[in-house]
Amino acid sequence: MMIHVSDTIALDENDIQMDFIRASGPGGQNVNKVSSAVQLRFNIAETSALSEEIRVRLKKIAGKRINADGILIIKAQRYRSQEQNRQDAIDRLIAMIQKAIEPPKRRRPTQPTAASRKRRLTSKRRRSDLKKRRRVVRQTGDEN
Repeated sequence: MMIHVSDTIALDENDIQMDFIRASGPGGQNVNKVSSAVQLRFNIAETSALSEEIRVRLKKIAGKRINADGILIIKAQRYRSQEQNRQDAIDRLIAMIQKAIEPPKRRRPTQPTAASRKRRLTSKRRRSDLKKRRRVVRQTGDEN
């Protein structure tokens, strides 16, 4: 089965490995008995669904969630049901890939406006004058 990410990208479910683990945190007796949390593993390097530039951006977006082998690990334990956590993990993976699909906006360097340059210089002049007025005044005629 394929997981639809965008018009051009669909992930094969065989590329995704899911392990069901016990959730941490509060939950009473249920938390110690039921493996409701999901640990999704997605090998970014070996998937054929993503282009090289999308892989690079996805690695940057994922940050610490990628281990040394290049496997993206998403842990979902928000819900008490295993199926809801499974869907949450898949949704989070899809959201990360969709974010990686969008190319980053190029920064256009801008020049400061004439008015902002004038404000900056006026402010510097005022500050300089203030500091000049704080100096000790020496009188040249009182050397007797």
